[in-house]
Amino acid sequence: MQDQIASRTALRVAVRRAEHQILDVPRVFEDALSVRIIGPEAAAKIVPGVVSRTQRLSPSFRAYMAVRSRYAEDELAAAVDAGVRQYVVLGAGLDTFGYRNPHAAAGLRVFEVDHPATQAWKRERLAEAGIPIPPHTTLVPANFEQHSLEEELRPTGFRFDEPAFFSWLGVTPYLTDRAFEQTLAFVAAMPAPGGIVFDYAVPREGLNPVQQKAFDALAERVANAGEPFQLFLDPEALRARLHSLGFSGVEDLDYLAMNARYFADRTDGLRVRGRLARLISATRSPARR
Repeated sequence: MQDQIASRTALRVAVRRAEHQILDVPRVFEDALSVRIIGPEAAAKIVPGVVSRTQRLSPSFRAYMAVRSRYAEDELAAAVDAGVRQYVVLGAGLDTFGYRNPHAAAGLRVFEVDHPATQAWKRERLAEAGIPIPPHTTLVPANFEQHSLEEELRPTGFRFDEPAFFSWLGVTPYLTDRAFEQTLAFVAAMPAPGGIVFDYAVPREGLNPVQQKAFDALAERVANAGEPFQLFLDPEALRARLHSLGFSGVEDLDYLAMNARYFADRTDGLRVRGRLARLISATRSPARR
């Protein structure tokens, strides 16, 4: 992230979520606010039956954006059932969960942590869309590379002595390994039950030639937007790393597992393709007495 510039990839991701609401039946992820928050100009370009070049080239990307948000919210729901009442959205972008929180009646508080420039831009988007910030949602400006997550959360009312669940979508490939490790260590130190869902990119050398070509095109695009990829993680090494930090349960989904869980029996061909990105849930259970 450049210090004074909002994330350009955040809008692209939000548009894919909005496309899923308009173009795909049935939906795997429900998010009516996603269409409003991208603004009328971007929303007007999403027309069923009129397939733009971007929409033609990106159904798999759209599927992945929908699945990772659905997976995070499924895991959050399980955490709420287990008694968690704090949800921290790291690198929130234009995520809308805090404004349609289905667990508000249960007392779930939402903390959105993001780069200050991106968060200021989001506030403008929310205001223009007429989406109010509810009392249970707190926006926390922070930079993962420059600020301690603990320091940024401390003045917000976040309770460090109570469990929390975290989502971290579309962020880890842009981080240094040091920032990645520090954030996971912070989450692992929180009281159980709790945990985190995040996605990550595997090393380029593990991809086949076609996938490497797709990776190179994506890497060039995000680099040109000022947000280059930095961090790639091996699945087996990552699993061991999470266990060493104290996470007792780890579920890692590749594209085949995502499709089996969320796109089985579809007739429109919508599914996730490619081995570059994976989804992972790492949880902590209370110690047995």
